[in-house]
Amino acid sequence: MTSRVDVEGVFLFEQPFARVPYENYRKVFRSSQKHVEREYGAIQSTVTDVSSSLKIGTARKEDIASAIDGMIGRVETLKRKLSDLHDSAGKPTQDVMRERLQHMATVENLGSTADSEYTNWADKRLDRWLVDWCLRHGKEKTAEQIAREKDLEVLVDLDLFSDIRRIERALSEHSCTEALAWCSENKASLRKVKNTLEFDLRLQEYIELCRSDKKQEAILYLRKHLVSWQETHLVQIQQASGLLAFSSGTTCRPYMRLYDPSRWTSLMKSFRRSIYILNTLPSEPLLNLALYAGLASLKLPACYEHATKNLDCPVCDGETGSGSMMPGMGLGKLAEEVPSSYHANSTIVCSITKKIMDADNMPMAFPSNGYVYSREAMEEMAAKDNGIVTCPRTGESCSFTELRKVFIS
Repeated sequence: MTSRVDVEGVFLFEQPFARVPYENYRKVFRSSQKHVEREYGAIQSTVTDVSSSLKIGTARKEDIASAIDGMIGRVETLKRKLSDLHDSAGKPTQDVMRERLQHMATVENLGSTADSEYTNWADKRLDRWLVDWCLRHGKEKTAEQIAREKDLEVLVDLDLFSDIRRIERALSEHSCTEALAWCSENKASLRKVKNTLEFDLRLQEYIELCRSDKKQEAILYLRKHLVSWQETHLVQIQQASGLLAFSSGTTCRPYMRLYDPSRWTSLMKSFRRSIYILNTLPSEPLLNLALYAGLASLKLPACYEHATKNLDCPVCDGETGSGSMMPGMGLGKLAEEVPSSYHANSTIVCSITKKIMDADNMPMAFPSNGYVYSREAMEEMAAKDNGIVTCPRTGESCSFTELRKVFIS
């Protein structure tokens, strides 16, 4: 049985796939724009000065020639900077965008999930999701090895997670320098989504100055970096000001919380959340989200009853539910986080063979008690017992020919 490729459904999972290089190219564009604006402003200022000198008649040929040479030099410098920026960051990012869009375009041209090309594409997608999972869980070497062996370097975000790892390592060492530099590079985007990571980092640096008993430096830092946030964080700034009167060994609860070292862990989580938001990355690994979607379509209350577990069901994997003797560590545990599925039409599964009963494997009902099992199970039982079948639930027996067919509509 084949089915048409659900392109829209596929693309729902692939938004971050195309968005990450797009965000990288936006940074390149903004850098280019800053260079252009800076040099253009200087050239425009020189032109204005020369024009004023000509109007009042004080301009000399040597001064004009020197001004023109200076403007030419600035334009040549600008051209070189833009060329270097394009070669070092712009063109590689464009190549990544082109490769990823071509990879996505492959799906639009496929007619059926039975096509071998779709199978290859789906396998590559799974490899990408595995790399994503490894990167999110700190298994960088494994991720790099998979990407290299599967030729996926262009299709995965190794560089992005390398930056995340570098900044988080600095935060774990109680340094905000790297994170603040990232905030400066993305200032406009962070302001647009009303993100307060920069304030949290500045507050932490102020706290560290107070912890080190550098009161004067802390006061100067407060005035320079925190007072500008008073419209939105006045209460926090006022509370932070009180740290000047308390040492790190204080037992006063509000200031104990500010001095708490666990704030660094919160900063790491806040940073990762912020960088995910800017790159439209989900907080969960893409592999988990795909599994959630599949498990939600399979999850039923029967999966959590010991008597009705199905060995072929990922939700009933023996690791979830009240009847389980094992800790929840697999798909069953993951399924606990998703809602149960909704089925307009029920699917009947044989409790003996655990196979679906359909037109090719019809349900057969016992005449006395009405319990239903698959034809395949009843035929196997009858072959072993001279045409006699026995209900596993009640122990009642009858001839195979006495069983009633149950028609599925």
